[in-house]
Amino acid sequence: MTDVDTAQSTPRGDQRRAALLTALDGLLQDSSLEAINIAEISRRAGVTRSAFYFYFENKASAVAALMGQMYDDTSAAAAHLTAAGTPQERIEATIRGVFASWDKHEHLCRATLEARATSPAVRELWDSDRESFVPVVAAMIDEERAAGRAPGGVPAATLATVLLELNDRMLERIAVGGPLGREELVEGVVTVWLRTIYGRTS
Repeated sequence: MTDVDTAQSTPRGDQRRAALLTALDGLLQDSSLEAINIAEISRRAGVTRSAFYFYFENKASAVAALMGQMYDDTSAAAAHLTAAGTPQERIEATIRGVFASWDKHEHLCRATLEARATSPAVRELWDSDRESFVPVVAAMIDEERAAGRAPGGVPAATLATVLLELNDRMLERIAVGGPLGREELVEGVVTVWLRTIYGRTS
């Protein structure tokens, strides 16, 4: 075990790391990620700037740690895809779960979406999180096809990628606003998922 691993596993190391994440989370509620500097995060956390770099390579890696809980919430939403219920019930529960995750972490999502345009590291983080769900959705589509509940056609991984890109765009519309309300967005996205996977809306 390295010195860094040892420090990070100690109670004091855990407290410092947690303090830095809490400070960043608080700052993101009022500022964009690009507007926040590491000195400010460190000062609010009550640690030195060098301490920040002891735990995190950069701001993006700190955001990655913060996004862990949001990722867990999204994973819980994705679990609805293989739960009991009709296709519409399962897919709607998934989409609503994604919305709920946004509501819970709205300031983090907004800051990350904003930073994605200028920070390759943040963009890579966001994209890799989204892409990690492709095998989950593709496996569900393959299972539905094998059971005769969904027609064959375009490879499941391709459909999964497109549907998750749609979800990504949906989150952007929530962030910047648009002509459709929340329920209209939910209804529209659920309909696209159902027609894409099952060729029907129920």
